[in-house]
Amino acid sequence: MAAITPASLRLLWTGAKKQFNAGYEAMAAKSFYKDVCTVVTSEDEKETYDWLGDAPEMREWIGSRVVKDIKSHGYEITNVEFESTIAVKARDIKNDRLGTYNPRFRRLGESAARKPDQMVRDLIVNGDSQLCYDGQNFFDTDHPVAANHDGTGAITTVSNMTDGAGQPWYLLDLNSVLRPFIFQEREKVELVGKEDAKQSDHVFMNNEYLYGADAYWAAGYGFWQMAHMSKAALTGDNFDAAYEAMMGVKGDGGRELGMMPTHIMVGRSNRSSANKVIKAMLGDGGATNTNYDEVKVIVNPWLP
Repeated sequence: MAAITPASLRLLWTGAKKQFNAGYEAMAAKSFYKDVCTVVTSEDEKETYDWLGDAPEMREWIGSRVVKDIKSHGYEITNVEFESTIAVKARDIKNDRLGTYNPRFRRLGESAARKPDQMVRDLIVNGDSQLCYDGQNFFDTDHPVAANHDGTGAITTVSNMTDGAGQPWYLLDLNSVLRPFIFQEREKVELVGKEDAKQSDHVFMNNEYLYGADAYWAAGYGFWQMAHMSKAALTGDNFDAAYEAMMGVKGDGGRELGMMPTHIMVGRSNRSSANKVIKAMLGDGGATNTNYDEVKVIVNPWLP
């Protein structure tokens, strides 16, 4: 039986990091959250997004500049700490069984990389019951729009959802640097170890060495105008209706926003229908599919 030495602990740490990083990088390459989120580096416990409103448009410069005040909403996203920990038994180090931990450290890296996708999945799935910056549910039938560019005047309402009895599917406009959702990163995920037998009370009392991943993240809602949820059956006609509704969304003052859906996100139950509506060149009876390749299809395994 081998003794536990600083060299053997360094070997364990090197192997743990190697496996963790390999798992993280492989899974991160398949991640979708960066495609649908504005990724923000957070500088504090929480961030306030008071700019989530109508930004001024370019105008012909005649005379002096016209200064437009962007209305303040005070939408806050608070960071949350996440962790996952693996205990390596001292006897496994002594018996040279470290290879049995490689899959666990790799899986820990995969789990860390998948967590942002799970957080954004929760935003999407619960979007019709959680508030966004304008005080309405992110997916709602009555988002307030003001008559004037500065947010004043009579209020009318705009919908970014279609009700129905089916599993939801989502149209997204991902053309801009700003996205429908926000992923907030206070600290990047990191693998840490607690392994000094001479100083660690845990090692002394439990005869095991701890290695864990931790991160400080949050996710929230960005621009509802860039997303449309439909619970209607995913057919060509219903796709057209949702597409046109999203393109027709206007901001304060009746300003055209120029929304242009680029992606459709579906879960398992709508995968086949999405491929039929978007990816098939011909429709039923051999007719030309006018929606062929109109948007990109994202099949999200986290959605119902």
